[in-house]
Amino acid sequence: MKRPLRALAAAGLLAAGSLVAVALGGTASADTQICEQYGSTVIGGRYVVQNNRWGTTAQQCINVTGTGFAITSQQGSAPTNGAPVSYPSIFVGCHYTNCSPGTNLPVQVKSISSAPSSISYTYVSGATYDAAYDIWLDPSPKRDGVNQMEIMIWFNRQGPIQPIGSPVGNANLAGRSWEVWRGNNGGNNVISYVAPAPIPSLSFDVLDFIADTRNRGAITNDWYLTSVQAGFEPWQGGTGLAVTSFSQSVNTGGSTPPPTTAPPTTTPPTTPPPTTTPPNNGGCAVTYTANAWNNGFTADVTITNRGSSAVNGWNLTYTLPAGQQVTNAWNATVTQSGSAVSARNVGFNGTIAPGGTASFGYQGTLSGGYSSPTSFSLNGVACARG
Repeated sequence: MKRPLRALAAAGLLAAGSLVAVALGGTASADTQICEQYGSTVIGGRYVVQNNRWGTTAQQCINVTGTGFAITSQQGSAPTNGAPVSYPSIFVGCHYTNCSPGTNLPVQVKSISSAPSSISYTYVSGATYDAAYDIWLDPSPKRDGVNQMEIMIWFNRQGPIQPIGSPVGNANLAGRSWEVWRGNNGGNNVISYVAPAPIPSLSFDVLDFIADTRNRGAITNDWYLTSVQAGFEPWQGGTGLAVTSFSQSVNTGGSTPPPTTAPPTTTPPTTPPPTTTPPNNGGCAVTYTANAWNNGFTADVTITNRGSSAVNGWNLTYTLPAGQQVTNAWNATVTQSGSAVSARNVGFNGTIAPGGTASFGYQGTLSGGYSSPTSFSLNGVACARG
C-alpha cells in the first residue's frame, strides 16, 4: 500500500499563506479543542500537538490536555487499500518548519547517546486505524519538507490495513518481537516495526530502532534525527482514540554508536565513479537473499572482495529471471534493460577493501513464480555465489 506524505497538503497551504494563523497555535494550559485542518498547539512547554487532517475535507476535532490528546470527532472515511485520512499526533523536533520549543533537533545520529521515550495509548473498537510512532531522519539537518527516511513503530492496527511495502523479516527490540516491513511511499523510504498484538504503553529507547534501521543499510550515523511523533492514522472512525501521555528526550554526548559496514543513501550520484578495478587473485563472491510474495519481492545483495587489492568503483551485472522488474533501490544505482541488471556503487561505498564487503538492496514486482539470479559479474569478472 502506498500513501502520500503526511502533511504534504498542509505545507502547500501554509506556503500560500491562507492558514498560517490556524496552523501555529499557542501554549495549551487548560484543555484546548482543535478542529482546524492543520491546527496545532504547545503543551508542557516542549511538545507540539497537531490535528493534521491532511487526507479528507470531513471534520476532525481533538481535545488537547496537559499530557496528550484525544480524538473527539472523526467524520472522514477512506478505503483501506489507500491512505488514511489524517495523522493527529504529538511531536518533538521540527515538522514542516513547526519546531517544538527548546528542541535540540535536528541532531546527527552519531552524536546521540540515548533517546528515552514513553507512550500511553487509549484504544477503541469498531474503527480502522493504526497507532504509530514516527521517527524521521534525513542526510541533512532539515526543518522543512520531506525527510528521506521514516521509521514507523506500529503499536496497534485495527482493520484490513498494512504498512507501506512488504514484510522483510523480524526484529527483537525494546524487549519485544516486531514484524519488519520495508518500502517506499513515492517520496521517502519507510521501515515499519509492527507489533503482533496491541501495546497500550511502553517505555523504550528510540535509538534502538534507529540503530536497527542503520544496520539494515537504510541510514548512516551521519544522518540527522529531525523529529519524533506519536499518534493515530485513522481510515474509518476513531473517536475516543487518545495519547494519554508522551515523553521524548534526545541526549547527546557519551558513547558514539558503532559504524556499519555498509552505510546507506537513497540519493545516487549523478555520474558513476570514473575508476573501476576488477577483483584479482581470489576474485569475488555474491550473496543474494530474497523475500518474495505473490506479486513482489525484495532482495539484499552483498559483494565480497576475495582479492588481495581493493576494488575502486564497482558495477555488478546479472540477469533477473523472467517476470521480475526492479522498482526502487538503496545503496546502489540499479538499472534494468529487459532482464539485464546493472548495479553501480554510490558515492560512499565505491571502495571494497580486500576481504571487505559492499551491500545494496532493491524492491521489485513479480509475475509468476519466483527464482533468484544464478550468476554475477563484478566489473566484468565472474563471481562465485557466497
